[in-house]
Amino acid sequence: MNPPLKLGFDNYALRSLDWKAPRLLEHAAALALDSVLFSDLTVLEHHSGDYLADLRAQASSLGLEIQVGTLSICPSSALWNNQHGSPADLLKKTIEIARALGSPVARCVLGNVQDRRSPGGIQARIAETVEILKSVRPIAVESGIQIAIENHAGDLQARELVDLLDRAGPDFVGATIDSGNAPWALEHPQNNLEILGPRAVCSGIRDSALWNSPDGAVLQWTAMGDGQVDFLAYFERFAELCPQTTVQIETISGRPNPIPFRLPGFWNVYPGALARDSVGFFDLIHSGTPRAPVVFPDTESGRSSEQQFQLSELERSVRYCRETLGLGVRGRSS
Repeated sequence: MNPPLKLGFDNYALRSLDWKAPRLLEHAAALALDSVLFSDLTVLEHHSGDYLADLRAQASSLGLEIQVGTLSICPSSALWNNQHGSPADLLKKTIEIARALGSPVARCVLGNVQDRRSPGGIQARIAETVEILKSVRPIAVESGIQIAIENHAGDLQARELVDLLDRAGPDFVGATIDSGNAPWALEHPQNNLEILGPRAVCSGIRDSALWNSPDGAVLQWTAMGDGQVDFLAYFERFAELCPQTTVQIETISGRPNPIPFRLPGFWNVYPGALARDSVGFFDLIHSGTPRAPVVFPDTESGRSSEQQFQLSELERSVRYCRETLGLGVRGRSS
């Protein structure tokens, strides 16, 4: 029998609480999890050696693994932010922080779905990202940190991400597999797993619901077990393809994402898309029913309600992963 997959959460699941790293570690320990993914550097109050050493010690005392990440490293992406300098500077800093915190990975992204419609299309953005990755290869290899590129916000289909990894260097660059972003890129999560699983070194996991709309479809994420994904089958295969990869829950429930594939010109920005990779995606659409979005008023009470909702969605997801799917090392022994 294979050992259980480690279970954790991405700090973005609790984005409205604005918790910093020490508080996130405490919450992960309270949930008896194995790991926390700090998916952006803003959760770190600063980057001094003493601060990072204290965080690492705190995680160790709580029995937690830390994983570290940032956002876009593509200089022409719609998502790029230059607050940390150049893309190479940002990636080097992320690797250095990952090393200081004992993270085996440095998660990052190309961008989002808007980049498919940028000059030169997604292939131009892939080429730029490959060059950034190659430029930091020496520090990544020396550190032993795997850079982990995510299929993020509809930017990359699984085969495009594999192409990016192969061109950059699969010896130091792997994938962050995101089950919730797969449908945004017109893929069924299970098919996305078959392609990315062998390359996955990090993850972002949530359930999805899809349904027909006049322009195409709507994707709305849910807590684990509340959507349409067969996660029993998903994690049976996950354990075969990437058994050392931690399952990081990233709940973003209640947010509708239109996918207007019936509009003229939509498919022009998917020149390499294969019909066989989208069959499962269309099956999900045809079997789904509309769901109401979850909206909170822009008031103090609305913010409090949103915070409680995010806490509840994460906790329900952890419970489902532990009790129904059998995930988590600590959860199984407690």
